[in-house]
Amino acid sequence: MSALFYLKECSSTNDEISKFLLYGDSDFIAVHTFNQTKGRGQYGNTWSSTAEKNLAYTLAVKAENFTVSDFMFNYYTAIAIRDFLANLTDCNVKIKWPNDMILKNKKIVGILIEKKKINQNNYFLIGAGFNILQEKFEISNAGSLLTQTGRNFNLNDFTLELHDFLTEKLKNIPSEEEILKLFNTNLFRKDEISVFEIEKTRQNGIIKKADEKGELWIDLENDGLQCFYHKEVKLLY
Repeated sequence: MSALFYLKECSSTNDEISKFLLYGDSDFIAVHTFNQTKGRGQYGNTWSSTAEKNLAYTLAVKAENFTVSDFMFNYYTAIAIRDFLANLTDCNVKIKWPNDMILKNKKIVGILIEKKKINQNNYFLIGAGFNILQEKFEISNAGSLLTQTGRNFNLNDFTLELHDFLTEKLKNIPSEEEILKLFNTNLFRKDEISVFEIEKTRQNGIIKKADEKGELWIDLENDGLQCFYHKEVKLLY
């Protein structure tokens, strides 16, 4: 059973989705709004959004239907959203580890995946904020589909296409080996010299790979090859 619900306004689609998971067979249920007032990002970050310019979307899928690890599920979700945006824009969209979307060096999507038990079922809640029509941002490395492509997208059409695309992609998940390969193929700034901030100190390094444990491997100028979990290192771009 797949369904897509609309809310004129809400605090967070990840918080609201549980109200729509009413039946035991509830699966591939999504809720969206164009006016999210208290969006959440990874690890307690906030995701601010201008009303009627952007999309907040959460898709709930039953965890029991997936045999891959939680890390691989997160990676594959990022791959699916990347593929959708790349197909839509005909641009080279990249994944900034662990799962932000980068288009022409600007972040246009933030993703928050939570695993929760709701009505006796374990769900993956795939929350994503898409910057679509917003033109001005408080942070310099943020952008939107409009600023990065010059194209105006219809918010309703975008949401319907996204929902259909994601639903199909998640019904046919490849092997973990294939997921890891695809993720690394599309990894932002992989094999390029970049600047990182580690414990408030900046250092040059080169991203080598993301691994099956959710870690990022970086060959640092001073410290050599090191692995990091999210929030242990910050990529400056």
